[in-house]
Amino acid sequence: MVICLTGGTMPERLAEMLLDLWTPLIILWITLPPCIYMAPMNQSQVLMSGSPLELNRLTEEQRILNRSKRGWVWNQMFVLEEFSGPEPILVGRLHTDLDPGSKKIKYILSGDGAGTIFQINDITGDIHAIKRLDREEKAEYTLTAQAVDWETNKPLEPPSEFIIKVQDINDNAPEFLNGPYHATVPEMSILGTSVTNVTATDADDPVYGNSAKLVYSILEGQPYFSIEPETAIIKTALPNMDREAKEEYLVVIQAKDMGGHSGGLSGTTTLTVTLTDVNDNPPKFAQSLYHFSVPEDVVLGTAIGRVKANDQDIGENAQSSYDIIDGDGTALFEITSDAQAQDGIIRLRKPLDFETKKSYTLKVEAANVHIDPRFSGRGPFKDTATVKIVVEDADEPPVFSSPTYLLEVHENAALNSVIGQVTARDPDITSSPIRFSIDRHTDLERQFNINADDGKITLATPLDRELSVWHNITIIATEIRNHSQISRVPVAIKVLDVNDNAPEFASEYEAFLCENGKPGQVIQTVSAMDKDDPKNGHYFLYSLLPEMVNNPNFTIKKNEDNSLSILAKHNGFNRQKQEVYLLPIIISDSGNPPLSSTSTLTIRVCGCSSDGVVQSCNVEAYVLPIGLSMGALIAILACIILLLVIVVLFVTLRRHKNEPLIIKDDEDVRENIIRYDDEGGGEEDTEAFDIATLQNPDGINGFLPRKDIKPDLQFMPRQGLAPVPNGVDVDEFINVRLHEADNDPTAPPYDSIQIYGYEGRGSVAGSLSSLESTTSDSDQNFDYLSDWGPRFKRLGELYSVGESDKET
Repeated sequence: MVICLTGGTMPERLAEMLLDLWTPLIILWITLPPCIYMAPMNQSQVLMSGSPLELNRLTEEQRILNRSKRGWVWNQMFVLEEFSGPEPILVGRLHTDLDPGSKKIKYILSGDGAGTIFQINDITGDIHAIKRLDREEKAEYTLTAQAVDWETNKPLEPPSEFIIKVQDINDNAPEFLNGPYHATVPEMSILGTSVTNVTATDADDPVYGNSAKLVYSILEGQPYFSIEPETAIIKTALPNMDREAKEEYLVVIQAKDMGGHSGGLSGTTTLTVTLTDVNDNPPKFAQSLYHFSVPEDVVLGTAIGRVKANDQDIGENAQSSYDIIDGDGTALFEITSDAQAQDGIIRLRKPLDFETKKSYTLKVEAANVHIDPRFSGRGPFKDTATVKIVVEDADEPPVFSSPTYLLEVHENAALNSVIGQVTARDPDITSSPIRFSIDRHTDLERQFNINADDGKITLATPLDRELSVWHNITIIATEIRNHSQISRVPVAIKVLDVNDNAPEFASEYEAFLCENGKPGQVIQTVSAMDKDDPKNGHYFLYSLLPEMVNNPNFTIKKNEDNSLSILAKHNGFNRQKQEVYLLPIIISDSGNPPLSSTSTLTIRVCGCSSDGVVQSCNVEAYVLPIGLSMGALIAILACIILLLVIVVLFVTLRRHKNEPLIIKDDEDVRENIIRYDDEGGGEEDTEAFDIATLQNPDGINGFLPRKDIKPDLQFMPRQGLAPVPNGVDVDEFINVRLHEADNDPTAPPYDSIQIYGYEGRGSVAGSLSSLESTTSDSDQNFDYLSDWGPRFKRLGELYSVGESDKET
């Protein structure tokens, strides 16, 4: 196959093509335009010539090989980017040796940009670029070419793939993608100190020509900084640049392609260089002498004044520590450093006394904390100043002779006896008298008193060391001439012990003795306790009562640890004969005088297993059936009780279910009327019911207050009648009540059935009396009672029926 290239000389393009060939080729020079004929050959057969005779020789050698291969092979073509001529640019020409020139072969092109960017002449095989190409957008295109029969479109050879590469031109300027830049360098750096490096990129092809070969230079920022043209490393061009003089520099950097030659494209960026601080300046006090004044009663730790040494450096390089290096007040004052404000704070460390000394002089030093040894030759990084402090007089509170007091008193001390004494004085020149008192918040039980004049503390109530060993009270000293000047001092009073408590058992002991125990067996070990606290510790003596010294059953033995062991003298104890033994024991202490008490130990006889484990200590265990324990008996009894409870509940519910209902809900108008089902015997039958049930319980005494109105007049209620006996005439009873109601001056009279207006206590419906109505009976409408529930609905129906009967 033959590739025909257009434009330029042959060697430059040929060199690039030969790098990508698959197999060794026979390359023949043919007439211009330059074309390349490539055919597969053996590795030893490579000939180069510009004569047509070489072609005949190649054909003969191909026949000798007898290889049925396609007749055209190619790999690459080239086209210049950004070409904008009036006509499509010819990229190359495809030709196969199967084409005799009879125009029966058609060339087909497919792949990247086929038909849109690249177009082929299907007859001649010429490939043209019909659009402007940009190498930075796409550097190469992969296409496939095939020769087919013009008429049948049948492929004459297999398709072959080749590449069209876009050749670069210098059409992109360098760019600093990470700009603008910021960098720091320590001040006072030596010449040539590296600051930073910058990088520019060029989109052009770095392989082809010098389009992407960059050279760096500084447009602004000289003579302070310089740059390496090839590596773009920025360095200091001047030594000892001082941050305190100028802290920030702006450097403009240029990158130019084409190796920096004229005609190349360039790009710029900015670099901001900041000088970082180093400790190259010492601290310096703003003034050499400071004056402060302080009252003598100032609280310890109070700040008296501040001094400051200025440092032109910043950050930790400006940090200074302050010290008092000389003066007559080094023991009374201290100075601390404030890390935020960078100054020294003078504080009071001990109390001042105007009457003793009225002024102090201090020498203060400020020194840098972080010193750079490179600049130590510039002198000491410290400075000093003088501080004068004047003490001012103040009315001071009383001063106790001791900051705390510790007193001791025996718990059996007599009342009003002196426990101890506190003293105080007024430190001022005027020396006011002092009055003493006890802060009763610290002595709520008022166990102590103090003499207001001399400060002697006395006992007011008896003490008991066993209840409280220590008593802490506060004594107040007040100036008589100025009651606002007071002082307080804590007083700790320790109560000393006396032997006033007899020893006793440490706990309630109960011993268990096995029936099958052996003689000399330890039944129980007991210990004693004493509420007292002797200096040498407790030592107890144990003994039996004199009448029980020869106890036939038990004996005692004192142990080395101050405890007591109770031992059995014999065996054969029987709980059926005696279940419990009481053993009184006398316990004496070693006090002066010694005290003693008698404690009784209860010893219970129990049944034990063969290895001495207690099983039962009750006599009732003998009467239990064999194989039935006490727990089983309790479970059986519990089951029986539960069955009885169930039976009782069942019978009660059954009986309650059979009881008839007395009150019917649909006929019950008032809940307190329960006997309306009884049928009376007429007016003559006065024994059928008790007339007293119709009375209002509030009106038993004859006075019935009205609850629906507020009376205008107040009168003394008359003496009520006695309760009506069962045999009274009903007509007479009604007439009496009617007369009383008519003669009542405080409220309208009740009608003959006034008692039925009683609603009972706590009724939410209020009164149903018709006396509250302002209209006549004929105007009453009782339909609203239906909204109150079924009971009031029934009542409304009764009233409605009564009204209709009257009209009839």
